[in-house]
Amino acid sequence: MAQVSINSDLGEWGFSTDAGERARLLQSPCVDSDPKGEAEAFPESRSRGATSTFGAIFIVVNACLGAGLLNFPAAFSTAGGVAAGITLQMGMLVFIISGLVILAYCSQASNERTYQEVVWAVCGKVTGVLCEVSIAIYTFGTCITFLIIIGDQQDKIIAVLAKEPEGTSSSPWYTDRKFTISLTAFLFILPLSIPREIGFQKYASFLSVVGTWYVTAIVIIKYIWPDKEMTPGDILTRPASWIAVFNAMPTICFGFQCHVSSVPIFNSMRQPELKTWGGVVTAAMAIALAVYTGTGVCGFLTFGASVDPDVLLSYPSNDVAVAVARAFIILSVLTSYSILHFCGRAVVEGLWLRYQGVPVEEDVGRERQRRVLQTLVWFLLTLLLALFIPDIGKVISIIGGLAACFIFVFPGLCLIQAKLSEMEEVKPASWWVLVAYGVLLVTLGAFIFGQTTANAIFVDLLA
Repeated sequence: MAQVSINSDLGEWGFSTDAGERARLLQSPCVDSDPKGEAEAFPESRSRGATSTFGAIFIVVNACLGAGLLNFPAAFSTAGGVAAGITLQMGMLVFIISGLVILAYCSQASNERTYQEVVWAVCGKVTGVLCEVSIAIYTFGTCITFLIIIGDQQDKIIAVLAKEPEGTSSSPWYTDRKFTISLTAFLFILPLSIPREIGFQKYASFLSVVGTWYVTAIVIIKYIWPDKEMTPGDILTRPASWIAVFNAMPTICFGFQCHVSSVPIFNSMRQPELKTWGGVVTAAMAIALAVYTGTGVCGFLTFGASVDPDVLLSYPSNDVAVAVARAFIILSVLTSYSILHFCGRAVVEGLWLRYQGVPVEEDVGRERQRRVLQTLVWFLLTLLLALFIPDIGKVISIIGGLAACFIFVFPGLCLIQAKLSEMEEVKPASWWVLVAYGVLLVTLGAFIFGQTTANAIFVDLLA
């Protein structure tokens, strides 16, 4: 999830919080400085962080787990059952982990500390700009998903509080979905999104992790001890076609996407070494795999093919334990929206400043005006789209294609460019193998993105 839960406490990542560092975070690469030249002039400037190995594992898990968890039972149903879903996850996990290691390798080679700066430095201006635009679109789409989730969970909670029967068509105006989403967004999300800093949300990541684990526990418990009124649909045992299996890939990409956050996490470690990092991401992905698989398998077996794109919607409204899970998800999403918006706003700010050719330090005076304007436009557009999109499955299928770009395409391009740059210096025996692997990553990511885009155009929009 994308996420969709990003650790926003820069101090925990080993970054300073002074004005200069904040400017560096908001500044897009190569606006007015040459990072490589600075690193060459001051070899010790690349200071080590303060995050331990176990701390890095926790942060990567936190960055990986998020709202995408709710869609995994439906993904297992789409893939064709438990065996197909688990096999697909395990196969993709190899490429997901390798992408994280490639990004760390390129971060060391380029002396850059964020995802987009690594892509910019290794692959050049055009690819760097495409990467930044992709991050902005991805975070924008994820914010839409968050608002839809809020509406989904509020509908169930309000139905219990108002004592309305399931599926009722007549209800008071103040329980209308569009009204409740808008009210919650204006009262909580907008005030949290306007501030320049988000350090005050340092406990949001902890809340998100607790909520995610609680949802997983509830789904597993409800499968072991199901309620009498819950009757599962058809339990698929094999995929209907290969296309059905591929249609589940965007959800898996959306769930395991932590690559944008991985570069600063790697650079925040006390020992930012590839061998250590490989162990960190392997352990973190194993934990995330257990959570996603537990939720996906048990949720799918509980409801079968009738499972909702948001698995919590499949449970009765009056289930107290599930109602607590819904409350956890709402609280987590309320804070996660502003964190994702902050990341997207920083990229938009950097793109704008580069287009104007103005360094961050020279344009501080109008920063507040731009920030408020950017926040209002972002907030209103995401809210408007969330009010008219029926479920999270449609949004996740689209932004899952972008997540595939962050997991496969950009790391693959970075690996290819890094190895091509070594051609004149040294060509080890593994050179061609690594270049071929980079091509494989790019091809896989492009296939998932292309298929997702085609489905969105020819299936969803034309339906």
